Amino acid sequence: MTVTALDGLLLRPGDAGYEAGRAVWNATVDRRPAAIARCRSTADVVAALRYGREAGLEIGVRCGGHSFLGLPVVEGGLLIDLSAINSVTVDPARRLARVGGGALLGALDRAAQRYGLATTAGNVSHTGVGGLTLGGGIGWLARAYGLSCDNVTSYELVTADGSVLRVSAREHPDLYWGLRGGGGSFGVVTAFEFRLHPVGTRALMVNQYYEMPDADEALRGWRDLLVDTPRLATPVARVGLRDGRLMASIGYVWVGDAEEGLRLLPSYRAIGKPVETQVQELSYLELQTRLDDDERHAVRRYCKGHYLRSLPDAAIEAFLAQDNNPGARMTLNGGAIGDLADADTAFSHRDALTEFTTGDSWTDPSDDDARITAARTYAAGLEPYTSGSYVNTISDHDPAAVRRAYSPAKLTRLHDLKRTYDPANVFTQTQLGRVV
Repeated sequence: MTVTALDGLLLRPGDAGYEAGRAVWNATVDRRPAAIARCRSTADVVAALRYGREAGLEIGVRCGGHSFLGLPVVEGGLLIDLSAINSVTVDPARRLARVGGGALLGALDRAAQRYGLATTAGNVSHTGVGGLTLGGGIGWLARAYGLSCDNVTSYELVTADGSVLRVSAREHPDLYWGLRGGGGSFGVVTAFEFRLHPVGTRALMVNQYYEMPDADEALRGWRDLLVDTPRLATPVARVGLRDGRLMASIGYVWVGDAEEGLRLLPSYRAIGKPVETQVQELSYLELQTRLDDDERHAVRRYCKGHYLRSLPDAAIEAFLAQDNNPGARMTLNGGAIGDLADADTAFSHRDALTEFTTGDSWTDPSDDDARITAARTYAAGLEPYTSGSYVNTISDHDPAAVRRAYSPAKLTRLHDLKRTYDPANVFTQTQLGRVV
C-alpha cells in the first residue's frame, strides 16, 4: 500500500506539527516516530493500520497521551493519533453518551453536565477517555457507579486486520470482557458508548490537616470511618508538602447535594487534633478540572501504586514514613467497584479496600534518578501489605508489574484473546502486548 490513502494525514520528522504530535504528558518520554498518522475517522484508522503493517512499522495508538510510559510513541514506528476523533454526543433521555476514541475527559464531562449527568472519569480533564477507560478508569464516581469500564455499553473496535467490530455484552462478548480493564491490546477503539447517571452539578471537598506527630492518630481514626462511608463519598488521606512543611490530611469528596455530604463532617472533626479544616463547595466541572494545571503536559513524571485489602497499623506507619517525596494518597475503593464479580471483567482487585499512589513531577532531567529512586523506596515500604496494582499507574518497563495487575487466570485469558484477535502482536505498545 502507498501512503496515498493517508495524504494530508501523515506527519514525518521536519513537518509542521510533528514535534507537538510526538510530545506527551510525561516529558521523560522523548522518542521520534517515523510517522504520525492524524486520523479523523474510523476509515483513516483502518488505512493507517494497513500502512503501518505493510511498512513493517511498530504501531502505537495515542488518545490523550497520559501513559506514564509514553507507550504510544514508538521510536522509528508509526504513531496513530486519535485526537481528532473526539466528538461527544449525549442522549439525555436514554442517559447514554457516544464518545469518540480520541476525546478527552473534559469533553465528556461538559457534554453530560448540560443535563446534570456524568459517568465515572478521572480527575484531570485533559486525560484521554480511551486510555483511562481501557485500563479500568477510576474517579470520584467509582464508588457510586462503578469504574469507567463498568459503564461502557459498547465499543467500536478496529482490529489488527482492519475489521471494524461493534463489541458489547451480546456482540463479541469475549472482547467485551477483555476491553473492560485489559487495555488497548486487541485493537483501536474509535468510539465508546457510556451509561450516564443523574449526579446533578454540585460537589463538596473536605480536607482536615494534621502535623506529622499527630498524623498516626488521624489516619487510624480515618480508617475506622471507612466501613460505613456512603457510596457518594470518596474518602482520601494524603501526606505531602503544604506551605513548605510535611503534613498529613484526611477528608472526602462528595458528588451531589452538599448538605447531605456535610453530614459526614462531624465524624471527621472528632478525629485527633487538626490544625485546619477546609470545606469547599464547588461545581462538578470545577472538581474535575481543579488538578489540570498541576498535571499539565511536558513535565517529567513517575508514579508507583498499590492496592491494599486492609489497612493495618503497620501500613499506616509506612504511609506516613516519607520525608523527601512530595506527595502520596490513599483512596477508599469499594462500593459499586465491588458489585461486579472479579471474573466479570479483565479489571482486577475489586476487593481492594484502598488504593495507594505516590507520584512526583519535576523539570530538570538531572533529577531523574533521585526522584524515581525516592518514589520507589517510599512505595516499597507499603509492599508487604499490598494485594496488587492498577495497570494505568505502571511507570516501569517491568513485566512483573503487569503480572501484579492481573491474576494468573486473567492473564492467561487475556493472552488467549490476544492470540485470537491480534495473533501477530501488532499492538505491542500496550502493557499486555509487551508481556505476551
